[in-house]
Amino acid sequence: MSKLNIRPKEKCKYSLVALGEVMIRLNPGDGKVRTARYFSVSEGGGEYNVARALKKVFGLDTAIVTALPDCEVGHLCEDLMMQGGVDLSHLVWLPFDGVGRETRTGLNWTEKGYGVRAAKTEYDRGHNASSRLKKGDVNWDKIFKEEGAQWFHTGGIYAALSETTPEVIIEAIQAAKEAGTIISYDLNYRASLWKAIGGKEKAQKVNREIAPLVDVMMGNEEDFSAALGLEVKGVDISKKMDIEETEGFRLMAKQATEEYPNFKAVLTSLRNAKTALINDWGGIFYMDGEFYQATPRKDLEVYDRVGMGDSFASGFIYAMLTGKEPQDAIEFAAAHGALAGTTPGDTSMATLNEVINEIGRAKKGGVARAAR
Repeated sequence: MSKLNIRPKEKCKYSLVALGEVMIRLNPGDGKVRTARYFSVSEGGGEYNVARALKKVFGLDTAIVTALPDCEVGHLCEDLMMQGGVDLSHLVWLPFDGVGRETRTGLNWTEKGYGVRAAKTEYDRGHNASSRLKKGDVNWDKIFKEEGAQWFHTGGIYAALSETTPEVIIEAIQAAKEAGTIISYDLNYRASLWKAIGGKEKAQKVNREIAPLVDVMMGNEEDFSAALGLEVKGVDISKKMDIEETEGFRLMAKQATEEYPNFKAVLTSLRNAKTALINDWGGIFYMDGEFYQATPRKDLEVYDRVGMGDSFASGFIYAMLTGKEPQDAIEFAAAHGALAGTTPGDTSMATLNEVINEIGRAKKGGVARAAR
């Protein structure tokens, strides 16, 4: 079916291991941060969200490698992760100085938006514990060679957090590749994270070192341009196009695989946000010289858009791990991402049956009838 030579599940403790930061999200409900008096808390992080969904939604065994400060807020984050079912045996605890000068728990305040008011996130993640990890802090040989993992997932957000995090990523990937584990990487370019440490030039330097080690690369045209420096003449990546007009991604994906022949698959979600609540949504990926595009969802109603891309990624990975056909893989990705946008928080609250039913509903163009 594909060039992805996935390790047998019976030889691996984990279906997937993820590496990244896990933050506490403070939610002002339907209001705004600047006028809120109460916040609800939840956990989230680009790489963690993928591992959590694969466990909670799809029933696969996963683990997160991250670090937290040994303090009350750090243990709050741990408690939230415990509810997600992800294995925490490789969680690294770092000492807390009582103030957070050296290490602390990353926080974000996120408004889900409404109508013409877009979703908005403000971060307070400096000196977060996961950014303090360095080479040698994690026993990667134990994870990939002794315990075993079919898939390893990380990304450009974690790579941007400090000078040492790219080194940790490369150390992890090298151990994973030696064990025969599939590597996926979400470019997820965030200008705000790279701005203070060298901007696009630094992002490209770091990601170009990592890219030759990756099997499955995730990102849209803007990500490939900003994070890897790839450009396609005649394609305006700043122009918001209809989600069915994918020529820009198709050209970029082909160029990316020519530049990096190690890429066995390249994929992206497709989104056109008309308002905070109404989005066109879809997805496409490239593998073995063929493109596969999901059933488009026009005018999809979105409750909370944060984490839809991570749910897209986990739906795809689930399908690949369970031997589904390429077209099914992109359908699982788009359906799961769409469902994740119907509930609050970064993490998915969907079930496998709901994902399967949503794939069928979208193909038939039906409506979401009440389940009774």
